Amino acid sequence: MRKSTTRFTRWFRRGSWVAGFSAAVGRVVVCVALSNLLVGCRERRGRFQEQLTLKGHTQGVASVAYSADGKRLASASWDQTVIVWDATTGRALFSFQGHTGPVWSVAYSADGKRLASAGNGGANPSNPGEVKVWDATSGQELLTLKGHTKQVMSVAFRADGKRLASASSDKTVRVWDATTGQETQSLEGHTFDVRSVTFSADGKRLASAGQDGRVKVWDATTGQEMLTLEGNTGGILCVAFSPDGKYLASGSNGVRAPPGREGRDDKPAELKVWDVASGQVTLTIKGHTSPLPGHSSAFSSVAFCPDGKRLASTGGDHTVKLWDATSGQETLTLKGHTGPVYSVAFSADGKRLASASGDQTVKVWDVTPRP
Repeated sequence: MRKSTTRFTRWFRRGSWVAGFSAAVGRVVVCVALSNLLVGCRERRGRFQEQLTLKGHTQGVASVAYSADGKRLASASWDQTVIVWDATTGRALFSFQGHTGPVWSVAYSADGKRLASAGNGGANPSNPGEVKVWDATSGQELLTLKGHTKQVMSVAFRADGKRLASASSDKTVRVWDATTGQETQSLEGHTFDVRSVTFSADGKRLASAGQDGRVKVWDATTGQEMLTLEGNTGGILCVAFSPDGKYLASGSNGVRAPPGREGRDDKPAELKVWDVASGQVTLTIKGHTSPLPGHSSAFSSVAFCPDGKRLASTGGDHTVKLWDATSGQETLTLKGHTGPVYSVAFSADGKRLASASGDQTVKVWDVTPRP
């Protein structure tokens, strides 16, 4: 949101809402206040995309997820907490506290009744990681899943809510019974940290992304490896299925050249889209830039719009970018974060986008397609 140097000449207060009118620019700004903490602002002006800025975490925010009905947002932070927000007003509803280290990932079950979070089992990344399952309404801790020997970087529910998958720096993906907490599968094949995991919408396949530069597709029932996709530059940080399950997007961090050869032997970070049936690349996208001249910024998160027509990505350049999922053309760049952006999520109707950043905030954007 661009700052105005003009003071607001009139303020109105109603409940937790505060509104002001700037005579100089003729715009109305509506802000959400929780106690004395300003947690969100919406500047009502035409086609402006930023709707809310959610403040409450005390360290960087690593992950964000919408509930299926779009009414709530959950965010996970290095401050060891998960906060649930009202996605319309930006009001913080409650905070889940129970992790003993940074929380790297958060996911809702499809029915919105449960929330899973994944992180370190302490301040040291080498400590055994853990996954927690919470009652998404009351905040009650339901399960703690232990089995990973290092930090857990990603967590995802299967669409039916019966299984939960987690990806870890211990090089494995584990699948759990989401009701009992029992481990049902341990998927091994990556040779380095596994950074991201996701189920296809039909729940039949599971995809994992590794720092070893590979995306693996697994049979979600048997645990058998079905496909290994190689071609991204550098380690792969994120992976997402298209809504119809026919395509898979993966984002990498690129390869930095040795000292003295910067800018000549670099291999830029990139986002690739794969045809799952053939294993062939259908798109290669490059676009996030680095503050270092000649370098690219990692694609840290990727998400398909629910209609499958757009892709959203985040990077260390403090931006969120939207792409045409067929042509790969960049359609929009969202600027406003003041730190690297680590996670992105679409609402179920595809009209809103949430992003989580190292600047300790979550932002909600209006990304309704324009005629």
